[in-house]
Amino acid sequence: MIHESIRVIRDEHAALAAMLRSLQMMVERGPVDEPAAFFDVLRAMLFYIDEFPERLHHPKETLLLFPKVARASPATAEAIERLDAEHHRGEAAVRELQHLLLAWELLGESRRAAFEEAARKYVTFYLEHMRLEESLILPEAEHALTEAEWQELDAAFATNRDPLTGKYPPDPGYDRLFTRIVMKAPSPIGLGPSSV
Repeated sequence: MIHESIRVIRDEHAALAAMLRSLQMMVERGPVDEPAAFFDVLRAMLFYIDEFPERLHHPKETLLLFPKVARASPATAEAIERLDAEHHRGEAAVRELQHLLLAWELLGESRRAAFEEAARKYVTFYLEHMRLEESLILPEAEHALTEAEWQELDAAFATNRDPLTGKYPPDPGYDRLFTRIVMKAPSPIGLGPSSV
């Protein structure tokens, strides 16, 4: 039986991985002929990462899931300590990316390389972070946690409702954000003109 919280975590990881890969594709493509649309899409993508995973997903893992797994399976303590530290650095890292993007947009090409390098490192870091959670922490949780612990976790994660997973009714507060990304990002990332 797959617990609701595990399903939610995996769905949110899949949504975030798609956003990160799209961000990387945008960066590799560059602004081409439409710098205003390019920077607008990247700002919206970084805002989503900061708004949803950093503020809703990570705190529940750090405060609810990780302590339970560490108590039930002490062998995971080192990995959990690493993942917790990465959660604490995550918000600062995405804010730094937002700053570097703004510097590139406002100050020009001399700031491009710094953003591109930071974005590449961030995407690699985040994908590895989620891989470790899914390959070590979640299987250990499934094996070691009690039914009472699962009930608490399932109730907490069921409230996340990340609109990017496609599993929940649209949230009017996020509709504009996702419409902006999808309509302005070029194919194959979105539906915008391919010249971006």
